Amino acid sequence: MIRKMVKIDEEKCNGCGLCVPSCAEGAIQIIDGKARLIADNLCDGLGACLGDCPVDAITIEEREADEFDEVAVEDHLKQIGREPQPHHHEAASPAGGCPSAAVKSFAAPVAGGGCPSARTMNFSEQKEEQSQSVGSRPSRLAQWPIQLHLLPPTAPFFQNADVVLAADCAPFAYADFQEDLLKGKALAIACPKLDNTEPYVDKLVAMITQSNIKSLTVVHMEVPCCNGLIFMARQAIEKSGRDIPFDAVCIGIRGDKK
Repeated sequence: MIRKMVKIDEEKCNGCGLCVPSCAEGAIQIIDGKARLIADNLCDGLGACLGDCPVDAITIEEREADEFDEVAVEDHLKQIGREPQPHHHEAASPAGGCPSAAVKSFAAPVAGGGCPSARTMNFSEQKEEQSQSVGSRPSRLAQWPIQLHLLPPTAPFFQNADVVLAADCAPFAYADFQEDLLKGKALAIACPKLDNTEPYVDKLVAMITQSNIKSLTVVHMEVPCCNGLIFMARQAIEKSGRDIPFDAVCIGIRGDKK
């Protein structure tokens, strides 16, 4: 049958993943660093994911496709561990879909809805005494999410910010990571060994050029594979054409700062 379907422009897609949780049917997944529609019968064609794409890579087209199958959607959502959302196919709300893709600031009204695990949140405008605390020490984390593959490069907390790009292991190894390296800065974490890093350089370039970040600090582990973060950061700075301050901090596997 001919019907409306989501169309994803892979040339524009930066792999940020914000469209994944905003698709109530779970029809979109990140595969090889790009958002992809995994099955026609899982897509209702309403386009609830459109507004969550920071690079406008998602549009609606009319083409031949399998009929939308609610039973298949329910089975698929159970397989991936998500709860079906009643009547999501009847009325697509701006705040609808899984809460994880909404851009949110605690200092301003919420823009959009979604599942909390991947919302973009900015805590930096809160007073320090209102910040989240662990024991008696305040958390210096000023945003959500933090995984580089989930972060839109134009997120509000990147605007004119000093940015820390940290290896996944570094905050666990270095006990004073938050106080010494994160305080007052935006954060992105990645693993150059385990992640698909192909889209990361372009995403860093966008942070530098579109969000006008002021500096970039790479916090990496002493293991050789972690030097990939330094390579990505330097490559991004070179491609951006901007000469921003750059620093690299090495953390030993025993937690000492080299």
